[in-house]
Amino acid sequence: MTYRITGLEPDAFAPLFALSDADLVARNARRVTAAASRGYPCRISLEDAGEGEELILLHHTSHDVATPYCSAYAIYVRKEVATADYVDAVPPVFEGRPLGLRGFDEGGILRDARLALPGQADDRIRDLLDNPAVAYIHAHNAAHGCFAARIDRHGDVS
Repeated sequence: MTYRITGLEPDAFAPLFALSDADLVARNARRVTAAASRGYPCRISLEDAGEGEELILLHHTSHDVATPYCSAYAIYVRKEVATADYVDAVPPVFEGRPLGLRGFDEGGILRDARLALPGQADDRIRDLLDNPAVAYIHAHNAAHGCFAARIDRHGDVS
């Protein structure tokens, strides 16, 4: 089964970097500086920010569906980074992290799920996509619960 993992589009977040700290707080967001080179996963590039990099921590609706499975939580984004695009490969931000993988149908209803320990993401993604009811997957960091990335079927799915 072929799959594609993409980061979020940066255009939606670029205006946040021009806001004052007070304006960010009013939008339930914060400007932060990465204190280490791990632990600040950017949801655009799907890489951890480097120590000293500026990020915006914000509340993000990752699963905007009219079902009980709609979901929103805090995420980090970096300024002026390209949208990640991985085909049949997991991004660096998945490495070394346990992930919750939630498989949804076209209507946004949860159909299946898996826990992927470090090094297991590719196998667990393929296992979920073997289920024909699963149209796409949302990956979340298992410990903190934050949205990591969307995973879609890609190419020939026969």
